[in-house]
Amino acid sequence: MNEALVRELVPAVIGILVRRGAEFAAAEDAVQEALIRALETWPGDPPRDAKGWLVAVAWRKFIDATRAETSRRGREFAVDAEPEAGPVPATDDTLWLYFLCAHPSLSPASAVALTLRAVGGLTTKQIATAYLVPESTMAQRISRAKKRIAGAQLDRPSDPATVLRVLYLVFNEGYSGDVDLAAEAIRLTRQLAAATDEPEVSGLLALMLLHHARRASRTEGGRLIPLAEQDRSRWDTSLVAEGVAILQAALARDRLGEYQAQAAIAALHADAPSTADTDWIQIVEWYDELLALTESPVVRLNRAVAVGEADGPRAGLAALTGLDPDLPRHTAVRAYLLERAGELEQAATLYAEAAHAATTMPERDHLTRESARVRPLPRA
Repeated sequence: MNEALVRELVPAVIGILVRRGAEFAAAEDAVQEALIRALETWPGDPPRDAKGWLVAVAWRKFIDATRAETSRRGREFAVDAEPEAGPVPATDDTLWLYFLCAHPSLSPASAVALTLRAVGGLTTKQIATAYLVPESTMAQRISRAKKRIAGAQLDRPSDPATVLRVLYLVFNEGYSGDVDLAAEAIRLTRQLAAATDEPEVSGLLALMLLHHARRASRTEGGRLIPLAEQDRSRWDTSLVAEGVAILQAALARDRLGEYQAQAAIAALHADAPSTADTDWIQIVEWYDELLALTESPVVRLNRAVAVGEADGPRAGLAALTGLDPDLPRHTAVRAYLLERAGELEQAATLYAEAAHAATTMPERDHLTRESARVRPLPRA
């Protein structure tokens, strides 16, 4: 059974139940039960109409749960309990679900979890495993999120920025357990791109594809491999080509956004045969565009690296002026630029400081090795 295909049906089925009168939380619970049932029975007895089957079983689960609740309260629930309660409509509520699951009232962690379950069709156990937390913890997080958005209207806000941030958060989690969250984020972003003509959605999809294309070369034996040292022959050229094509179509719309600008930078890296042959001047120009859109300190930090490559390390160090030294990666960037400027002793000290502050073991190991590599040998 194609589990990805089954998960793609989940948001549409939830939408159908909501349109039939179910509250979102109850509909989502019912569809999850139907999904689990499908995973158990479809390998040996696949239905002819997968979507219709899921709708029928989920509606029956919803009716059973509602009747149990109303019976407990001593009230009658007047609704047809047959699973064939009306034809399966062609209306697709996927776009609404994206916005609902990224509701502004939810924390980023809750929005991510709810998106993966309601839009992505993952089970609570799969999400918990991916995020390395107990299933009970993830279940509580999802339950609280559904309660918080109870009663939200079926509207479609015009600004998809929150939805895109949630999808990018999923993508950046990468891979853990039996769920590849980077691949899942790409799948969901493709789905969103098919439901809307917003160029920033295409920009995010292009950015994901261009980053994902380099995935195989980013680590080796658990060690981080910096961009300059990556084996570019291992980059997925088909993903690069697709990402560039999607980006070009988005840029042609002349409605530039931050994800399109980031994707343009990633495309320039993907196009270069080596770090030395990279068009750093154009990358700096794209960082300037990105700064005009975001004014982000992180963007300024990344721009300083590009300036250091385009105009020399001293220019890069000057571009760091005014940035908060406590900004994540600031110390590592300064160390890199000082190394290129020949200030090896100071660079080694800063690499060691950056390693001490690193939040992951691979990053800490990498920075520790960098410190040892550049530290001058003691004089005899």
